[in-house]
Amino acid sequence: MGRKRTQQGKQIYFYIATLILLGLAGCAFFREFQERQDSRESLQLGRRLFAQGDYEGALRENQKVASLSTNRPPADEAVYHMGLIYAHVENPKRDYRRALGFFRKLIHDYPQSAFVEEAKVWVGVLQMNEKLSQMMEKSKQVDIEIEERRRGKER
Repeated sequence: MGRKRTQQGKQIYFYIATLILLGLAGCAFFREFQERQDSRESLQLGRRLFAQGDYEGALRENQKVASLSTNRPPADEAVYHMGLIYAHVENPKRDYRRALGFFRKLIHDYPQSAFVEEAKVWVGVLQMNEKLSQMMEKSKQVDIEIEERRRGKER
């Protein structure tokens, strides 16, 4: 009834199990390798589109990289480039607050990134820009009030 397995039978099962494990590990390795390759290609395309002034296309490619490479390089570079895209003065859809958000995300999520120091500089520049914009707006309001008072006195 219950036959004892031979040593040779045990080895066959061991080899089959090993092949299955290696196959699964190989698939995972290949998938990760392919994702990294896709990320690098998208990053390069994003750089070219950015240089050509296609900010929406560049943003799309960098978002693809960030989603493929979650929390590991080159996602840090993609986040940095998204900040640059939103900060670029020639981008008709520029948004300094969003740029600031991407630079802060880079600093927080990727503290060891080579782009952190540049992101810190951008954060400082964008914060100063925001303060100056607020000061200019207040100054315009004061000018309007002064002009209204002057007109009121002339009447």
